[in-house]
Amino acid sequence: MKKFYGRAAYVQSAGVKNDMEIDGFAIAVCDEIGVELSRHRARSFEEMQAWGDDLGSFDLIVALSPASQRQALELTRVAHLDVEYWPIMDPSGLAEGREAKLALYRGVRDQIRSRMLERFGPPTEA
Repeated sequence: MKKFYGRAAYVQSAGVKNDMEIDGFAIAVCDEIGVELSRHRARSFEEMQAWGDDLGSFDLIVALSPASQRQALELTRVAHLDVEYWPIMDPSGLAEGREAKLALYRGVRDQIRSRMLERFGPPTEA
């Protein structure tokens, strides 16, 4: 999001669990398109709230898994914000060999990029 839309929106990455370390394959395929993830850290919804991000201050949550969709809907049932579910396949553990794994991760990366462009329009950043 930040690569395509800059500071036009406040974006925070959160999930069902705290995986803190970003998958090396995700880092590699995002680097191919100029998105730097090596310093990125994912947080759980609970950590996000504990660190001062009030979910009610967001306009939209994009859930990429059924589990994150369920948790987002539960956490926001009294807040006025939208939760969208984008069914994105989890590529981890689905292929054998480096090149096959990279191909799966590229497909997921491209699927997310397509959904962002469809939902938010053309990039506003170079």
